[in-house]
Amino acid sequence: MPTIIRIVPLLLFLLAFGLPVSAERNMAAPPSVCLGCHGDKISSTDFDASVHGKNGCTSCHVELTELSSHEKGQLTVGKVQCIRCHKKIVSEHYASVHMLNEISCADCHSDIHTVSYWKNDKRKVIEKCRQCHDKESTEYLQSVHGKAVAAGRKDSPACSDCHGLHEIKPLGDQNSAGHKKFHSQVCMRCHSDAEMMKRNGVFTVAVQTYENSYHGKNFRLGYADRVAGCADCHTSHLILPAGDSNSTVNPNKLVRTCGKCHTNATPLFVKFYPHAEPKDRGEYPVLYWTLMAMTGLLAVVFAVFWLHTLLWLFRGFVENRQKQALLEQGQSGHAVAEGHRQYRRFNWKHILLHFLVITSFLGLALTGLPLKFSDQQWAIVLMKFYGGTANAGLIHRICAVVTFVYFFSSIAMSFHFLFIRKDIPGTWLQRLFGPDSLFPNLKDVRDVAGMMRWFLFKGPKPSFDRWTYWEKFDFFAVFWGMFAIGGSGLMLWFPEFFGNFLPGWMFNVATIVHSDEALLATGFIFTVHFFNTHGRPEKFPMDFVIFNGQLSKTEMIEERGEQWKRYEEAGTTEQFMVSRPSGVLYDFFIKGFGFIALIIGIILLFLIIYSFTA
Repeated sequence: MPTIIRIVPLLLFLLAFGLPVSAERNMAAPPSVCLGCHGDKISSTDFDASVHGKNGCTSCHVELTELSSHEKGQLTVGKVQCIRCHKKIVSEHYASVHMLNEISCADCHSDIHTVSYWKNDKRKVIEKCRQCHDKESTEYLQSVHGKAVAAGRKDSPACSDCHGLHEIKPLGDQNSAGHKKFHSQVCMRCHSDAEMMKRNGVFTVAVQTYENSYHGKNFRLGYADRVAGCADCHTSHLILPAGDSNSTVNPNKLVRTCGKCHTNATPLFVKFYPHAEPKDRGEYPVLYWTLMAMTGLLAVVFAVFWLHTLLWLFRGFVENRQKQALLEQGQSGHAVAEGHRQYRRFNWKHILLHFLVITSFLGLALTGLPLKFSDQQWAIVLMKFYGGTANAGLIHRICAVVTFVYFFSSIAMSFHFLFIRKDIPGTWLQRLFGPDSLFPNLKDVRDVAGMMRWFLFKGPKPSFDRWTYWEKFDFFAVFWGMFAIGGSGLMLWFPEFFGNFLPGWMFNVATIVHSDEALLATGFIFTVHFFNTHGRPEKFPMDFVIFNGQLSKTEMIEERGEQWKRYEEAGTTEQFMVSRPSGVLYDFFIKGFGFIALIIGIILLFLIIYSFTA
């Protein structure tokens, strides 16, 4: 009976304050006692409904071990240590920008006695952030993201989706690599999810088209600070559809938006398609047909010349085996008198010009291919080796200048050949179609047909003159390449200048042409040209004539029989005889250079193949 008498008043007290009996078990001080003094500030009902309602006051205020001492003011309440229960969250907060600015848990969670479960309601997150970030949150709430969250669409991002809930990293200087990377990376998390974008009626290939652009390639290579990211065009918080007059990507505001980086941007310049999908025929017909034309060109050129290479490889192998069989039988074939004598095929101008071709082409390939295949790890490694995309771009442009130098030098030499040289008979038209010219003529047609018969074991190998049909193709490929690669490259190098009189979508066209033509050039040089010059069975592993300009009489008769015959008939063979072969040191270093160039080209070829198959 006495026990019941003691319990009844306690139960009545608890009911009066609305706290469950279970909340007082195993506590140093029951909440009922605490609320006896603090009930004017803390609502027992709200506290019981909060996430902390099942905890006692002393679960957080652990210093309060003796109520009598606390009542006398001898035990003061210290700062609550949230880490006792929220270890993971506190560790995240400890590494955050909030901690660096001395913003504690209670600064955001000031309603600690009434805080309720947020149940992934993004609107509650926004409310918290608005306590301090009023300007940003106001812009955000006006944006497509903010309006969608307000409408209850869970796919749309709130503050925490981009910045995190507790581990909020400092962004640093707005032009820093980390800051610029963040401003695109967070957008890609959602916009790379095609399924999410589709169900929300949003452009599904935004990330893919960005990554395929010059800006995106730099981003993937790790140099986001060098190019525009998502937030540079769309802003960070006030993201609006292009049709909204307040949008930074509204047609009326594009000049100002693009002008932040391209200071001389014009209304024509901003007609560039930042998210163009060339495979979309309906939306981008010009880009589609440009891509189809370049793809067709690649397919035709590679199909024809790779077939030519394979046929030659097999036929040359058979011929070498036949020659070896004759040697084993003691038959050396036709012996050439003084076959060891050296004759001049190229002069120092040709050698220098080819040296410029080799160095500039390899420089362009080494710096351009990593950008084309920016999703590959080897591309990132190469860019780091150069010291970044800015350095690679500088090297690329220097090599481009060298390319223009040898191109215009070739034009000057061609003009000299046609109109000035005195040692070649005939008018300029006769010279143009003559045997010493690199211009195609009827003999080349006959030589092509003759080679086809030889490949198929239907006839002898043709006897060539000074230039073969494949050498002429290489020469004219330079001219085509200069208009395709050189012209598009100049447009991409000086977009603001060309944007004064060309619509911006021409830069999209130039990007396709430059990229695909570069692939055609590197693929052709590293396969077809390398084989025709160095890899064919007659010359493997390398033909050094372009490095020292000399070849033996035996080689000249076997390879350039028509040319030797002309020289004999004209009595000029002695004019081309080399009195003294090139020096040992020269041969050692120049041939070493040749092998290094060849090896670099082959390595790049394997990297290209790997990138397409990986």
